Amino acid sequence: MDANMLHQILDIAFQKRVSDLHFEVDNPPFFRGRGQLIRAKMPNLTPADTEFIASKVLAQNNRQLDSSLKEFDASYSLPSGGRFRVSIFRQRGHFGVVMRVIPPHIGTFQELNLPAVLGEIAQAPNGLILVTGPTGNGKSTTLASMLRFLNENHGYNIITIEDPIEFLFTSQKSCIIQREVGIDTDSFNAALKAALRMDPDVIMVGEMRDKETIDACIKAAETGHLVLSTLHTQSAVSTINRIIGHFPPEAQEIVRQRLADILVATVSLRLIKDKSGENILPVVEVMRTTTTIQACIREGRLDEIEKHIENGQSLYQMQTLDQHLLQLFKQDLISIEDAKRLSHSMDFERKLMFDN
Repeated sequence: MDANMLHQILDIAFQKRVSDLHFEVDNPPFFRGRGQLIRAKMPNLTPADTEFIASKVLAQNNRQLDSSLKEFDASYSLPSGGRFRVSIFRQRGHFGVVMRVIPPHIGTFQELNLPAVLGEIAQAPNGLILVTGPTGNGKSTTLASMLRFLNENHGYNIITIEDPIEFLFTSQKSCIIQREVGIDTDSFNAALKAALRMDPDVIMVGEMRDKETIDACIKAAETGHLVLSTLHTQSAVSTINRIIGHFPPEAQEIVRQRLADILVATVSLRLIKDKSGENILPVVEVMRTTTTIQACIREGRLDEIEKHIENGQSLYQMQTLDQHLLQLFKQDLISIEDAKRLSHSMDFERKLMFDN
């Protein structure tokens, strides 16, 4: 493996529109395309090959490969302009590398098949907006689309704090400052505290990983800023539970009050293949914090929230995962089998029959 070969492989990934590349010892490179892993017709990688790839990534991030490294997240750029989010790790004593392709173009809501109501949500004057979902289901892409919308339509000072920086923005109507953890700042928490002294209108935090970062995001929203971030949760209810669960029992009631006051919306994402198998579509739950949902959060009645989301479809453009699945099925975009597989409802088929 040398730099030319590595860059040829990465260029192929862009041409073939794959989402991820896997480099692991005793296997050829793997490409993930349309949700499936595809084995490249290449020789198996050696420990020297994966070590070379890891060292190239680290060098671009002003780091050296050493024996103490166990895992590391970074970005990697090609001379041609292609960019990747990179995870370096050890397995069975050898280095492995997974590279996520960062699309060169930041899509609009329409191009990404996202609900147009996200534009309305993103224009909240202050508060907390959370984009959630499993790894690889479009959280970063959705956040980038929301920032694009703000950048094109409002004169804001937008500060992003990421690990690593994924999408690169050019300031348009807004001024955008992008800071990377490990290079521009020591931690999310430190960068959040600094951001409050940088005259922000909007702060985007790549991920709320721990109690300190969650608390700092809530405080930033409480002081009149709009804060956007992500969590690895699958629904509005699990998101609220996750946030509250980060705090000790004696503090949870106060956290519920604070969260009810500042939570603007949660947007929960899953991806599904369309009927042709050629394209991937987002399935989106949208919860907006109405006064009724605020009361549910304050009083701990989280089991009622999904019903309020369902009932808020026409008035507030909210939707549950199942409602969006039903919509995509009725539009003949997805199969009933795939819809049932993705639904987390025990009575999805009954909903389907009732909806018809």
